[in-house]
Amino acid sequence: MKSKVVIMGAAGRDFHNFNVYFRNNDSYEVVAFTATQIPGIETRSYPPELAGERYPQGIPIYPEEKLPELIEKHGVDEVVFAYSDVPHEYVMHQASLVMSCGADFRLMGPSSTMLKAKVPVVSVCAVRTGSGKSQTSRKVATLLKRMGFRVAVIRHPMPYGDLAKQAWQRFASYEDMVKNECTIEEREEYEPHIAQGILVFAGVDYERILREAEKEADIIVWDGGNNDIPFYQPDLQIVVVDPHRPGHELAYYPGETNLRMADVVVINKVGTASREGVETVRKNIEAVNPDALVIEAYSPVTVDDPDMIRGKRVLVVEDGPTLTHGNMAYGAGVIIAKKLGAAEIVDPRPYAVGSIAATFKKYSHLGALLPAVGYGSEQIKELEKTIDATPCDVVVIGTPIDLRRILDISKPAVRAKYDLEELGAPTLEDVLKEHFQR
Repeated sequence: MKSKVVIMGAAGRDFHNFNVYFRNNDSYEVVAFTATQIPGIETRSYPPELAGERYPQGIPIYPEEKLPELIEKHGVDEVVFAYSDVPHEYVMHQASLVMSCGADFRLMGPSSTMLKAKVPVVSVCAVRTGSGKSQTSRKVATLLKRMGFRVAVIRHPMPYGDLAKQAWQRFASYEDMVKNECTIEEREEYEPHIAQGILVFAGVDYERILREAEKEADIIVWDGGNNDIPFYQPDLQIVVVDPHRPGHELAYYPGETNLRMADVVVINKVGTASREGVETVRKNIEAVNPDALVIEAYSPVTVDDPDMIRGKRVLVVEDGPTLTHGNMAYGAGVIIAKKLGAAEIVDPRPYAVGSIAATFKKYSHLGALLPAVGYGSEQIKELEKTIDATPCDVVVIGTPIDLRRILDISKPAVRAKYDLEELGAPTLEDVLKEHFQR
């Protein structure tokens, strides 16, 4: 008899695990996905075009709150946990819930889920959202391009639109992002690579994506999302840790897995974190992965016109995922606003509308800053309305892209920029040259 399975996810790892392990596996029947983290995903289904011939009606997606009901209704034998950046304790609470309903609880590892590429793969992952993975992957891709390689970046999934249309996507220009109706979060990850002339691939079916990218690349850079483990078997695994959150590298799933597998660990934000935080992270790296090469780095924040911030009332708009499920209380925009002597960082919470107000309610740790959430056109409009309603002299944009490309911001605005810079030797360039020469 087939084992009946529910996959718990957030529109990323869950779909990948299904595609590579369950889709054509006659020993299992996946009766449902459950969803969390991503607004509106639970109103959709995994389409038959992606689910395959064994699932001609597709697979329904339900809110995670319905999990006990689904286990009972379908006589579920096994529940697979397949999303990331959650505390270890949270994972075990979910396991306890599942087992109390009578089903087995499963976590799937690299041997079950990693695909093998025909070209070398450099993976860049992190132990938490907001550690500095994006600027690290940008630097790695740019260095490899300078070394003469054709580079393709494959980005961890963010399938917020039509899943069938997003089976695989190729981005080479800003127009490609417009054509594919990319959300703010997607643009934040794709646009900086495209600006450097580097191809980006993403979507839902990551074996198809891999085969398409291999046609145009000598080396693939896996640009991980949240703190998930790579979808592809890496030849060189780089993992970024955050000394602003010392201890999290051993306390979050599956970030600790990344740390234990890493060939190179980048301790980012050394310039702004406490020395105690840096030392705690170093000791934890030594404890679980003493063979890893450790690189210290920082991400200096700059703006083109500092006078726009000095002595002004500023509204800071920060990277959304870093603040929400990344649990950070501030980002690059707050750092530069304080450094340059802003008269006041204005609190947008009293002026938030719609889903933006709901975001503040859900993530109660957020203070006087605005997370740049934008999972669809309606939420982008609500973000614009919140910015317009907040009384300030200037908007400080602390996101990886210039939001003025997407939002109609009526107030003066200045963008905070940040890139990775290593401290001392070896550098990432040293590591990449030695690895690929060898």
